Amino acid sequence: MSTIGDYIKTERKKAGLTQEEFAMRSGLGLRFVRELEQGKKTVRLDKVNQALAMFGMEAIPGKLED
Repeated sequence: MSTIGDYIKTERKKAGLTQEEFAMRSGLGLRFVRELEQGKKTVRLDKVNQALAMFGMEAIPGKLED
């Protein structure tokens, strides 16, 4: 999950948004945004996709890398 969290953090910063601003604009809670960016392993996929939608992206099933 840290890869998605890293992506969100990078794109959020490129957009010039604080975590608080991103949370407000995406309709997510600040705590969720912080935990996502910190790589928390157990997060809700619907909320992850809500965050990714801010950048025109979505999480999809994929094969695990060895």
